Amino acid sequence: MTADHRRLRVALLGAGAVGSQVAALLLQHGDELADRAGATLDLVGIAVRDVDAPRDADLPRDLLTTDADELIVSADIVIELMGGIEPAKTQLLQAINAGADVVTANKALLATHGPELFEAADRVGAEVYYEAAAAGAIPIIRPLRDSLAGDRVRRIMGIVNGTTNYILDRMDLEGAEFADVLAEAQALGYAEADPTADVEGFDAAQKAAILASLAFHTAVPLDAVHREGITSIDKGMIETARRAGFVIKLLAVCERLTDPENGVESISVRVYPALVSREHPLASVHGANNAVFVEAEAAGDLMFYGAGAGGVQTASAVLGDVVSAARRHIAGGVGVGESTHANLPLAPVGHVVTRYQITLEVDDRPGVLAIVAGLLSDGGVSIATVEQTVHGGGVAHLVIGTHRAQEQNLSDTVDRLAASDVVERVVSVLRVEGD
Repeated sequence: MTADHRRLRVALLGAGAVGSQVAALLLQHGDELADRAGATLDLVGIAVRDVDAPRDADLPRDLLTTDADELIVSADIVIELMGGIEPAKTQLLQAINAGADVVTANKALLATHGPELFEAADRVGAEVYYEAAAAGAIPIIRPLRDSLAGDRVRRIMGIVNGTTNYILDRMDLEGAEFADVLAEAQALGYAEADPTADVEGFDAAQKAAILASLAFHTAVPLDAVHREGITSIDKGMIETARRAGFVIKLLAVCERLTDPENGVESISVRVYPALVSREHPLASVHGANNAVFVEAEAAGDLMFYGAGAGGVQTASAVLGDVVSAARRHIAGGVGVGESTHANLPLAPVGHVVTRYQITLEVDDRPGVLAIVAGLLSDGGVSIATVEQTVHGGGVAHLVIGTHRAQEQNLSDTVDRLAASDVVERVVSVLRVEGD
């Protein structure tokens, strides 16, 4: 340590994969962090459910306690890494009301109760830091909240769930089936025993709500996020995408929409598997990595790439927030607060305009393509490309690429296609993103 520093009391709630690494790094690099922060960061205790449970790091036993309340009331900075809604929400509000700054990686809590936490912090002049909540180690919160605060973000496309990216990437690279890759991901620890939060898009939807709230300065409730998972993606869909020059990724898309008739702006927030051109930077995001692609009016296109999960990687983002909180304490003054005052309306997914790839099984006889084209035209959907293959047994396979169309028109048209006498089955409908 190069100078005498003011001492700040740091309380840690949770000592799982991330919490253990945060504690270990605080203890191991305390002097270096003090010089960066301008304050000595005293880890005064770690609240856990069971002091005897195995940890990912060797932590001093005398720091472990089951009494979170005692730690919170005397702390300057409280780090919450327990996850879940309760008791995390109650304990963070307790910390804020006691005047502490809080650091959290809890995406579920922020996506559902973020405005309540931010309002509580505003009332007492504290601040909520959450860099690790949206994309693990990737620094995306500060760029959106601070660096791009003077710009207009048009769209964000994010690969924000490592489990689903690992699964889809393996399916694309190796032609593997979904169930086989999911089982492997579970064996490697990339996926939980119950993978629902990941493969059904719940995790990505929480992160999308956080990113959209920051990018568009508008509180976005979780129930406003349109969500679809990847469980319907099979090897055939992956191969069809490949032939058309695409890769399938689970995307969180946050977009500013403008009504062409009256110029009124709204925002769309959605999560679904989408086709991404193999030439787009997001197509090269492999394995369990994450990436967030930001399109801004003045700054242009920006991409943030890196590890979206992992104990030590996420701990890096958490400690960055701790240093920022410590610097704020030393400088004094009230917290910066959140900029969520634009209050843009939230558009339903039916208002989205994009391109689509529709895959159909149809009767293999003359005139069928004309009937399909007519149904699409009647629905206001224009055909860009058609690929037809015959599989025998009187059935043909049609892969139709469309020009840009409104989601509601496309959905209604697909319903009419499914009801048509010439269509045996609607195999899949995928959006094209990143144009």
